[in-house]
Amino acid sequence: MLYLLGFEFSLTELIIFGVLLLTFIYQVYYYLTHIRIVIRNNKKDKEGKLDFQREQLPVSVIICAKDELENLKKFLPEVLSQNYPDYEVIVVNDGEDEMTEILLRDFKKIYPHLRSTFVPDGAKNLSTKKLALTLGIKAAKNDWLLFTDADCLPESKNWIASMARNFTPKAEFVLGYGAYLQEKGFINRLITYDTLFNALQYLGFAKAGNPYMGVGRNLAYKKDVFFRQNGFASTLHLRSGDDDLMVNHAATKENTRIETSVESITWSNPKKNFRNWYFQKERHLSVSTYYREKSKISLVVEPLVRGLFYLSFIALIVLSAWSANWLLLGATALLFIARFVLQLFIINKTSLYFGGRKYVLTLLLFDIILPVINAHIMTFGRMGSKAKYISWK
Repeated sequence: MLYLLGFEFSLTELIIFGVLLLTFIYQVYYYLTHIRIVIRNNKKDKEGKLDFQREQLPVSVIICAKDELENLKKFLPEVLSQNYPDYEVIVVNDGEDEMTEILLRDFKKIYPHLRSTFVPDGAKNLSTKKLALTLGIKAAKNDWLLFTDADCLPESKNWIASMARNFTPKAEFVLGYGAYLQEKGFINRLITYDTLFNALQYLGFAKAGNPYMGVGRNLAYKKDVFFRQNGFASTLHLRSGDDDLMVNHAATKENTRIETSVESITWSNPKKNFRNWYFQKERHLSVSTYYREKSKISLVVEPLVRGLFYLSFIALIVLSAWSANWLLLGATALLFIARFVLQLFIINKTSLYFGGRKYVLTLLLFDIILPVINAHIMTFGRMGSKAKYISWK
């Protein structure tokens, strides 16, 4: 037993409080060095402390479209009317849809920098998206490739320019943020929070020298990277992984840059219900078993530490209330509140900067349940070799 300020502490209480304190310190460090990346990066940008490419290098924008006629009607003109001097847009019609071909033919009359190709209907590749991307990349005239999806809307006319300012001599990858549109409802709040946090995580890891993924909704890399990796040859047995596995296998501290300006983001329509979002998340996580070991370890540590923080917090609340140890209760509550305030500041400042919503109590809820959902998918979902049964749509 230990006595302090008139309160008695058991060995169990001291051990659990030690766990709480250590996990608190790690979480504060993690948020300040990784999750605060947008705040920190944009401050450096305003202060002129970031080096950018002054020459606007030619860019090939590649979009794969599978039954995306309506989305192409709405969003493709925004990609085709960017404020950038030298770029082409290549749309790969996955499935040789006749109405899409007619639309693209009409758009070409207005936008001479639009080009198109197609994946023959009935192609037997496991991942027709990878085949579509390969066709688009081989058709590209330029060294720098910028990828987005048919259902993505650039935030501004300077989307390409914002991403392309990172095409410095040593750069081979540029990671951007692909956000989901804000709508009413709990599921949309869950999706937008999860997407924001994941983006802050992969952008933060990349800035810290450990890039592990990017998203095909807003990603750029050089054409010779694709051919150095033999295209998607190592992942043809998977339907997914065209974006994150390319980054995970070829991106390094030296060749990867991030872009966090508001004008650089793209917006997509989110899933409308939990079931569809769950399957989408399962698809995204399904290829994580093929990440580099360093990436897998890094990604597992934070959720485990977070879980230990919450478990030790709950245990101390129960123990201190049972023993009427108000000093222990107060210290436990103080650490919890301090962490929560830090989360509120960093997450909400970043979300509002990107034009997103504010999170308060839902932040706490999502912080707890999202690792549980991820763990459920990783344990019971279609992972590894089972991922071949997941469609990319």
